[in-house]
Amino acid sequence: MALDAYYTLGRSGLRVSRLSLGTMTFGTEWGWGSDEDTARQMFNTYVDAGGNFVDTADLYTNGTSELWTGKFIGERNLRDRMVIATKFTYNADPSNPNAGGNGRKNIMRAVEGSLKRLGTDYIDLYFLHTWDSITPVEEVMRTLDDLVRSGKVRYIGLSDTPAWYAARAQTLAEWRGYEPISALQLEYSLVERNIEKEFVPLGVELGMGVMVWSPLAGGLLSGKYRPSEGVLNAEGRLDVMKDSQNTAFQKFSDRNWKIVAELEAVAKELGRSMAQIAVNWTATRPGVGSVIVGATKLSQLEDNLKALDFELPTELSDRLETVGRPDPQFPYSFFEAGHQAMIHGAKPVGLKPSGYIPNVLIDAPAAGVS
Repeated sequence: MALDAYYTLGRSGLRVSRLSLGTMTFGTEWGWGSDEDTARQMFNTYVDAGGNFVDTADLYTNGTSELWTGKFIGERNLRDRMVIATKFTYNADPSNPNAGGNGRKNIMRAVEGSLKRLGTDYIDLYFLHTWDSITPVEEVMRTLDDLVRSGKVRYIGLSDTPAWYAARAQTLAEWRGYEPISALQLEYSLVERNIEKEFVPLGVELGMGVMVWSPLAGGLLSGKYRPSEGVLNAEGRLDVMKDSQNTAFQKFSDRNWKIVAELEAVAKELGRSMAQIAVNWTATRPGVGSVIVGATKLSQLEDNLKALDFELPTELSDRLETVGRPDPQFPYSFFEAGHQAMIHGAKPVGLKPSGYIPNVLIDAPAAGVS
């Protein structure tokens, strides 16, 4: 899975690297991050390794992330080569209720701001950043379709929305002939696996590639924390943000320390860094189209970019899968082998001939059901 091996995103024709460069760390306005020279070095290192997919957002580091991303791309005259993903939703002016959210007024305002900061006349992949819980999905999809038809946006995506909302949006697009959703951007890692229940099957079924953020769980899986050495505190985003209202940075728990310990053991067996193992595991999971890797130091990024250079043995991958496996929850427990056997009978349903969909084998217990 070399960085210069490109894959189409979802059911689109957009070709992207399996690792995308996250630029939320471009700038120091939030109390952590990298200065301009370091950010430029990371961008150049990623591009020189073959990467073509850069992820940012209008409010990352108060706009600095977009400014520097556009600047670095322009310095090397790479606009046609690079795939720029950016996002809208969050409000930079709390006194103005229409300077945030997912309504048409804010989307049209936000896209102009992003285009200006990025120094471009089009955005390759434009994301709704977070569900605002009030704007009708019909308004969002019609507005995004208008942006595609105007030429200001090439493809669209949804980030951090409920699964039912994404399913309704994609169905609406198919029904009305709007631009379809090409990508879902969601948190996924060894410690955050809830998207496996709904979003991964949703993406596969409806043609939306899953774009993963925080594969290192905000730094928890980066190698800064080593239970075997008693290192459970380290300077970084998790410490800076631990008292914030952002749940993405609340990672310290007994369950997660067990996962970190297993990751550390697997990394030692393979002679790889903990970060490389964590990113590799995430990148090779079902439905995952691209994994966003970000860093505050060039050495961190260089290490992350080596995550595709090896194959994680099945036995070690299974160990990591097992230690962080989410507990069964209703109604998903009804979709496992025991209940499925009650539906299909004691004899397993066999595989269909090649070309039929779905092509699944349902294993029934030898005797009885549970």
